[in-house]
Amino acid sequence: MSQHKTLDRFGRSGNPIIRSAAFQDRVSASEDKMSLEGAVNKTGIMLFLTVIAATISWNFQGPLISIISSIGMLAAFISGIMTFGFYFFFVGWIVKPRPYNATKTAPIYSIGMGFFIGLISQTAESMYPGIVIQAVSLTFFVAASLLIAYKTGVIKPTQNFLLIIFSATMGIFLTYIANLIYFLFTGENFIIFTGNGAMGIGISLFIIGIAALNLVLDFDIIEQSAEQGAPKYMEWFGAMALMATLVWLYIEILRLLMKMRSR
Repeated sequence: MSQHKTLDRFGRSGNPIIRSAAFQDRVSASEDKMSLEGAVNKTGIMLFLTVIAATISWNFQGPLISIISSIGMLAAFISGIMTFGFYFFFVGWIVKPRPYNATKTAPIYSIGMGFFIGLISQTAESMYPGIVIQAVSLTFFVAASLLIAYKTGVIKPTQNFLLIIFSATMGIFLTYIANLIYFLFTGENFIIFTGNGAMGIGISLFIIGIAALNLVLDFDIIEQSAEQGAPKYMEWFGAMALMATLVWLYIEILRLLMKMRSR
């Protein structure tokens, strides 16, 4: 496969798992190329696998399904690292992206996240009946609205837009890491993640907004990569990254609705 210099639009996504070196390679004339339709189809396949796994996790409760869901989450995490790499804000890439792995890891990621989502959704539903359908509806409404805004040019992923969203996204993920470390030592979460007061709800709205705007950047990088003739496996990689953002958005919307219901 021929190597080409990274184009400016490649690596412009604020989503840390779809940026940088992942979109550097383009194919020769004799190789299959990525298409926008292919990326959309593979996103549909991943959504289907996620829904099936989530349905199983939702309907079969007990210690066994909890163990399976935990294993699924671990498998999704490992498959994500194997595909997206690991980026740390202060030192750059610790594990570089391997997008060609997406053809194998994307189904594992979908199924693993599906089991995990099903478990946390069932827990939320048991506490607040009807909350899951609201969270799912809002997630797809937000995603559809952002896609329309992107396609009509209402929101344009300019360089300044990138810098703002990228900085906010990395700040959020660093806070997630800090909260995880704090939880491991104290057994408690930061109040900004759990509190149902004005500040807690405001933080949730801010995170949801950043997650939603990451979708715009994901749409843009997938579209631009298809236009520039990226390798065929990038369809799976793009779909996998888009799914990760959708899962993040859903979880944060679910968290916000739980805060509001608990007031």
